Amino acid sequence: MRRALRLESVGRPSFDVTGWPEDGRGIPPPGARSGLRGWEAYSVAPPDTGRGGAGLSHMIKGSDVTKGLRALAPKPDGPPPAPAVQRLRVRYAKRGRLRFTSHRDVARAVERAIRRAGLPVAYSAGFSPHPKISYAGAVATGVASEAEYLEINLARECAPDQVRADLDAALPAGIDVMDIIDVADAGEVVAPGEKPRALPDLLEASLWRVRLDRVEPSVAERAVQEFLKAGLIEVERLTKKGRRRFDVRAAVVACALDRRAMQEADVACAILRIIVRHSTPAVRPDDVLTGLRQVAGLSPPSPPLVTRLAQGPLDADGEVADPLAPNRESAPAAHTRAEAADSVRVTGSDVVGAWSRG
Repeated sequence: MRRALRLESVGRPSFDVTGWPEDGRGIPPPGARSGLRGWEAYSVAPPDTGRGGAGLSHMIKGSDVTKGLRALAPKPDGPPPAPAVQRLRVRYAKRGRLRFTSHRDVARAVERAIRRAGLPVAYSAGFSPHPKISYAGAVATGVASEAEYLEINLARECAPDQVRADLDAALPAGIDVMDIIDVADAGEVVAPGEKPRALPDLLEASLWRVRLDRVEPSVAERAVQEFLKAGLIEVERLTKKGRRRFDVRAAVVACALDRRAMQEADVACAILRIIVRHSTPAVRPDDVLTGLRQVAGLSPPSPPLVTRLAQGPLDADGEVADPLAPNRESAPAAHTRAEAADSVRVTGSDVVGAWSRG
């Protein structure tokens, strides 16, 4: 059996597509589907009429044409996957040599760890089901982090503490689970009928620690002062959309020397504490260093060691708050917990000391 698809639109001639195999799950050919945008109606009819007959014509407005085609699309055999009944937000760290792994490698490691831990992760529907895991604000390759975030959808409710222990044990050394909360217990106050904000919307800024080996603190301090006095500092970077120029000064909320960290460092260096607001295009720590070089000639003799200590919403004091519990007054600040974990668990060249206002 074959079907006919008739498209109708005001001010445009009717458009009939016929002759694709039905076989119970047939869909229009790609050439026909590509021309559906803007059509206001379609009708499906058997080949004996050639056009939509009574009871077979379906008037659909605007974008709903696509929904009608979904009803004709092939569907996989077997029962649908179990629905997600619980959503967990996970904060994890990327430390040591694992800072040189890409985001894609980290995602694959997380998926394997979930399988090894036996977590009942929910899967998407379709011919190629994927685990329902989403990532937000991933750090660049070569940068360590104490504040990476992802969300896992589970098909069966589990205790967050048990999930944290099982997942942390299954992950490779250097990727450590720091905290897990149920989104239903996130502590965010919302109006009746509204949903809590999505995780990416909560990540408004990042707190960075940038270690510059063999740079005199006095030189770095003068460069920071020149940077903060500037009203506009444009840098150029190659992005996916080509070379773009953007202002890095507007994205920097705070920039200062971390004097306590410099005292505890194992080598002579200057260490900067930088809070950068998330924007498009994203302003990275290396963009800030490019701006420091432009306005003050600061050029470190060796590559900087960059660590993200926190990311989340900006509070009234301009500090980065905890995105997992924005309304819990008893929760410690995100950067405080990151520093505590960093001083205890990070080893080797990543240990540069705790944060201080100086």
